[in-house]
Amino acid sequence: MTQPGDRAPAPGALTLVQDFANTADLAGGHDSLGAAGDLVALCAAHGLTDVCFDETDIGEARRLREALRDVCEAHTGVEVPATSLAVLGAMLDGAPLTLSIDAAGQASAVRRPGLTGLSALTAELAARIVAAAADRTWPRLKACGAHDCRWVYYDHSPAGRSRWCTMSICGSRAKMRAYRGRGRPINASVVPTRH
Repeated sequence: MTQPGDRAPAPGALTLVQDFANTADLAGGHDSLGAAGDLVALCAAHGLTDVCFDETDIGEARRLREALRDVCEAHTGVEVPATSLAVLGAMLDGAPLTLSIDAAGQASAVRRPGLTGLSALTAELAARIVAAAADRTWPRLKACGAHDCRWVYYDHSPAGRSRWCTMSICGSRAKMRAYRGRGRPINASVVPTRH
């Protein structure tokens, strides 16, 4: 998926989370979750070929997507709304993970076998978030602070303090609105006068 401002996408496990959250382009007015096939295609693009969906999953997938956006926006310093926490809590309860240990002794959270539909996708997203939390990349997945954008981006900046998907678009607009909102008075001492 193309990122605003030519940003690099999220690393590794977070690309599925980022791509899922960005299935709605608020600025462009496009929602790419219109049918079950859209969820199948998204999952297949991330190597999840064993997940099937039906049309009843679309509404719940959209709710999950918006709750995840709220969590990503919290990474910029705002609180996650209680309704989004409730949505995530309910969906995660139905999408259990198990602990897997490989031959090298590495541990990871994986979705429980036998999950289907949206529960399987939710568990896969959760497993990838757990992996990203462990490697400390999770807090850098953020939602743009512009309410008409909310694009989920990965903050590659050294300080990790980015608030907008791209400074040249959303950041610039926000700074201009703030500047206009301050209503700068004209400093009479610098205004030339004629005598």
